Amino acid sequence: LGGQPFSMQNFKEVRKLCDEYGILLVLDGSLISENAYFIKKREKGYENKSVAEILKELCSIPDIFYMSARKNTCVRGGLIATNNETLFKKMEEWLPVYEGFFTYGGMSMREIGAMVVGMREMVDESVAGCAIEQIKYFVEKLDSLGIPVVTPPGGLACHLDAMKFLPHVPQSEYPAGALAAALYIVSGIRSMERGTISMDRDKDGNEVFSDLELTRIALPRRVYTLSHIEYAIDRIKWLYEHRNLIKGLKFVSEPPVLRFFLGRLSPIDEWGKKLAEEFRKDYGEY
Repeated sequence: LGGQPFSMQNFKEVRKLCDEYGILLVLDGSLISENAYFIKKREKGYENKSVAEILKELCSIPDIFYMSARKNTCVRGGLIATNNETLFKKMEEWLPVYEGFFTYGGMSMREIGAMVVGMREMVDESVAGCAIEQIKYFVEKLDSLGIPVVTPPGGLACHLDAMKFLPHVPQSEYPAGALAAALYIVSGIRSMERGTISMDRDKDGNEVFSDLELTRIALPRRVYTLSHIEYAIDRIKWLYEHRNLIKGLKFVSEPPVLRFFLGRLSPIDEWGKKLAEEFRKDYGEY
């Protein structure tokens, strides 16, 4: 929920359960650097350990470790590792079929070299904690303004609570998606819906309403400064003050699969135009 981390103790307890029932444990390490930083800051007994030491302990627990390299190491590609020789042999045989030879996995040597640099940097505490501290500032500032946001701050993004932000928009009209569209109109900021649009319909074609309707504003590493965050806060504050102008969305093109990626939606009652007109009264053209 909202990019919250897991603790080392929790992960070790999961390991015990897996051992008890003979289940392999797989760790997605795409944001493991941030998780290690949170463990250092929040979990008793780890405050004096380095991010590198915590990462080493985390990676010693699962049977399989995999990660996308786009996040922590800032490069295209990824990796998969295992301490199980039987699994390794199976992967070794199938990797050339789908990706490339097992020594490079379809990645160029330049990308692999960049990944090595990224791995060295991701254990640096200042690098691991940079986006986390930015998100913390972002979330706490919005929260202080009374804007509904997921707390405590996580390590992935700032998440606006769309159902509280737009209580007048029913889930059948996709409040998280509507909020993402509204934010783009008044700021040019691209955010991401994480709610009912991201769900699939049931076998009878009925909506499966999400437990949460969140609008995710991610902060990639080494991209934004404090001035960018202040800009976002200013626009979100204005939007919250004018939230009654925002209405819902409806699908105008909804494929049977992957509607989140391929579908097209339209604003109900052309509310986007009305929102833009009101925005121009305060800010002019931008």
